[in-house]
Amino acid sequence: MTIAMSDSEFVFVYSTFPDETSAKRVAEALVIAKLAACVNIYPPMHSVYEWQGKLESDREVAAFIKTRRSCVEAVVAAARPLHPYTTPCFLVLPVAEGNEDYLAWARDQTKGQ
Repeated sequence: MTIAMSDSEFVFVYSTFPDETSAKRVAEALVIAKLAACVNIYPPMHSVYEWQGKLESDREVAAFIKTRRSCVEAVVAAARPLHPYTTPCFLVLPVAEGNEDYLAWARDQTKGQ
């Protein structure tokens, strides 16, 4: 397998959702708009956090949005109005390396700038 340095051309945009339905709605919109090559939705996890001065403990699902760094602003702009949270999490995680055939496919699936 050939590994190609992507120089952070690709990133994961990590987000959490209250349920699989809302995560899938955002994922489908981003893939259809060619803003994400793929979105992985992970099964329920348990999140503990403080919100508005109160300790919260909820089940959530996590989504890893696979996209190009140049699409991040458009990804967040498209996802935010569909996201059910008042203050959604959008964290950008760089991808340091990947196999070239996968990266070529991801380039073809996303709007590069």
